[in-house]
Formats: sequence, structure tokens, C-alpha cells
Amino acid sequence: MRLQPREMSRRNLLSMIGKAAGGGLMYQAMATLGHAQESSYRGPLKLDRAKRGGTVLVLGAGLAGMTAAYELRAAGYTVQILEYQERAGGRCWTLRGGDSVTELDGTRQTCEFDQGLYINPGPWRIPYHHYALLDYCKRFGVQLESFVQVNYNALVHSTKAFGGKPQRFRHIQADVHGYVAELLSKATNQGALDQAVTQEDRELLLEGLRAWGGLDSQYRYRESHAASEIRGFDSDPAGGLMPLAKPSKPIGMHELLESRLWSQINIGQLYEFQTAIFEPAGGMDMIAKAFEREVGTLIRYNSKVTRIEQSAKGVTVSFVDAKGTGAGAPQQLKADWCVCTIPLSILSQIDIQVGEPMKQAIAAVPYGASFKVGLQFKRRFWEEDEAIFGGISYTDLPIEQISYPSNNFNTRGPGVLLGGYAFDDTHAYEFTALPPRERIRAAVEFGAQLHPQYRKEFQNGVSVGWHRIPWVNGCFGIWSDEARKQHYRNLCEIDGRIVLAGEHASYIPAWQEGAVLSALDAVKRLHTRAQAS
Repeated sequence: MRLQPREMSRRNLLSMIGKAAGGGLMYQAMATLGHAQESSYRGPLKLDRAKRGGTVLVLGAGLAGMTAAYELRAAGYTVQILEYQERAGGRCWTLRGGDSVTELDGTRQTCEFDQGLYINPGPWRIPYHHYALLDYCKRFGVQLESFVQVNYNALVHSTKAFGGKPQRFRHIQADVHGYVAELLSKATNQGALDQAVTQEDRELLLEGLRAWGGLDSQYRYRESHAASEIRGFDSDPAGGLMPLAKPSKPIGMHELLESRLWSQINIGQLYEFQTAIFEPAGGMDMIAKAFEREVGTLIRYNSKVTRIEQSAKGVTVSFVDAKGTGAGAPQQLKADWCVCTIPLSILSQIDIQVGEPMKQAIAAVPYGASFKVGLQFKRRFWEEDEAIFGGISYTDLPIEQISYPSNNFNTRGPGVLLGGYAFDDTHAYEFTALPPRERIRAAVEFGAQLHPQYRKEFQNGVSVGWHRIPWVNGCFGIWSDEARKQHYRNLCEIDGRIVLAGEHASYIPAWQEGAVLSALDAVKRLHTRAQAS
């Protein structure tokens, strides 16, 4: 059945373009047709003054727990925090030289990075639209710097294409865009979209496609100055009597499609990874330390929660010394209310006195495996030899990606890069099953297929397999659509005098923003109930 003219709306056209070519072309078309918009900022939480004498016990001094404690204390509650570790921050964690990592079987690593070098084994970037987290960074004086998510000079790599030789990100992206633009231009010129767009829109679309795809005057994608302005030149423009610029030759369309490398270049188009993206200067735990400066006096460290009870009058939490001293002699703290931010992977092993719906919800969420490997090299060869300054290279090897540091560019001496990061798939489970030394060795061997300098320049490394970290047993909560439908509300509802918070109690799991927003929502609802009680 042939579509009628009105059935192909601008929205349908944009959807078609997005499916064919990814978010970059769709956004350009949106801008051309006047549909691109931005979000607004809602501002910080404001609570009425709490009733005198109200007490709250917060379990966990990660970002969710410290956010809850900060806001509740500001509202007038007396707050205490129990934290399993010797430090605050939870997965907001940075490893530097001298730091140690102990896994479930007792295996212990000591990080050997040079002074000033570090790796973030947990969260490592902050999107510009994570407004709540950015607001706390501003209020608490956390200095931010740019995180390079997309570097067009980084690499995309497949063991099954181009003889296993890595390709430049910009070459693959430019060629994909160029061929798609050429195909869509042909369809437009041949009248295939006459029913989809007006004559005016057709002219605008062709104009945009020519610029976006680097097409020549005949709307063809081929070796040309226009194409090289996007994909780069074989010999760059120079000065004086140096050789003239030499345009680069696009990869053939069939070879490009067969390589499937085009599937690796769209991550920067995702909303979560669109610039600007930030990182705290000096390491992600600068955020944790800033929160800790605000609420550190409320935290009782090395406290392992063993039981959470409640009655109509309050909450009683039993705990022991996490270091082992005093084991067998549980201590107790009591409060009117409890905000529990313990990861569900741990909370499911604790005796907690809540209703069956919440218990089932706690047990319904598995946690991602995830691993990261930080590697120190004698020099920043990725910058010196290959002009890769920040950004991420992608590969079908088990390490999946290599991220180059977004700071201290063009400096001498050793450097640390993220030598592997995988989550939620076979690679993550395979790596977390390996001993730390084997993870590091494997990361070096795999990475050498993208950067041969690895073997000569490698100095030391450190690895975190999140399924083997005893205080979390996984990286983040993995919700299925069915589990959310059945259990999410039961997980987040206040049960008597207990409410849960954390990235697992949000629609953006694995992100610090999810943890903070979850805590703010839990605090607001708990405060409303406390005021009414």
C-alpha cells in the first residue's frame, strides 16, 4: 500500500534518518527543521524544618548515604551513618600509588602507580545533564575538568576486518556519514522523498547532507578536499614551500559495511555521552572527599551491619566491627527512621525486617560483573607516537575499550590509561573470574593488538573485578523491564520506618546521579512522613 503524503510527517522522517545513520545526522536534521531543544535545571532540595528531636540512621556512606545525611541534618534531624569500609564514597573510588584492593578470596593488590597518577575503578565521568551531582560539586568546591569521551583520532578495531589493523575513528565515522549522505541525497534528488518533505525542506536537507557528509558538488562521497576536511588528509596542509595537502581516500562502502566498525562509533551520540562531560580534577573520589568534609563527623567507619529491625516507634540496627575486633559482640544503634543505601547484592544477605514485597524486590535485582584494568606505561606513547589526546578506542577484543587520560596532556614521564573495561557480558564475567595478575597480563596482550608499544612500555597495573569486591559483590543493579514493573515501586516505597536509596533505586543505575537523585527523593518522602507522624 502506498503511503499518503500526510502519513510521512517530519517526525517520521527524523526517525527514519536516525535509524539509518545514527543520532548525529538526526540531530543535524532536527536543527535544520527547528526541533532541537535543551532541558532545564530544577534546583536543590528544600525541606521544612524538622520536628525537634527527630533521629535518622543512614546505612552506607556512599554518595546516596552522604547526600541523605547532608540534607536530613540540614533539615534539623540528628543523623548517624554506619559505613562498612574505612573510607567514605563507596564506588566513588580512586586508586593511587600505595592504595590496596582486597577481593573476596583475600587476594590483595597494592597499586604501584607513580605519584599523581590514578585510575577510577568505579564511575569515571559526569554528563552535563547530571544536574544534581554537578550542583553538589559546585556547592562543595569540587574542581571539574573536561572528560574526552569522543576522540576522532582514537581507534576502532575488529579482529575480523582490515587484517586486524585498527582504523582511525574519524575515518570510519566520516565514511559512514559520507555514504549515508550520498544515498539519501540520491533518494531526495530522484524524488523518492517527494511525499515526505516539501520542496523547501528538500533543498534544506540536500544542503545539510552535502555539508554533513563531505559530498562534492554532484552529491557524491569520494576522495576530495570536502571529504578530507572531515576524515582528515593523508598529508595535512602546511606552510611555506612544504608539500601541498593530499586528500585521503575513503574506505570502499562494501568493505566498510563488512567490517561492522561503524557500529562502534555511535556511543558519543547517546544522551548519556554527549558533551560536555566532566571529571573531578585529581580523581573521582574528590567528590566523595568533599561530601565527607561535610558529613564526616556523622560517620562510624568499619561497621558491618548484621540486622535491621523496626517497630511502630523506631528502627534498631545491629552491627559489628568490620575488621573483626569485637566479633560476636554486636552493637546496636536506634533511631526514629532509617535510610538504607546498602547495595542490594549485600542487603539481600542481611536480616532486614521489612514486608514481603520489599524483600522480594531486594532479591530481584542482580548486579553487573564489570572489570577495569589500569595500566602504567613508561611514557605517554599514545600522545607522542599516535597523537591521541584523551578519548576512547573501541575493540571487539575482551578488553572492549581503552580510555586515554583527559588530563596532563603533552607531559613527560609515565602515564596511566584505562586498559580494559567491560560490563554485563561474557567478557566481564571471564575477567572477574581471573586472578588480578592474569587480568593485567591479558589486558597488556590484548592492548598490544591496538598499540604495539604496550609490551615495551608497560610498567605495572591494577585491576578491579567488581563481582569480587566484598562490600558490593558487583558493580551496579541490573533491572529488567519485567522486574521494574513488578518490584521497583515496592523497592522504593517507605516500609514502616525504613526507606531504601542508591543507584539501584533509580532509573539511571550505574550512574552517581541515580544515587543522588534516589537519595533526594527518599529524603523528601521520609521527611513528609516524619512531619505527619
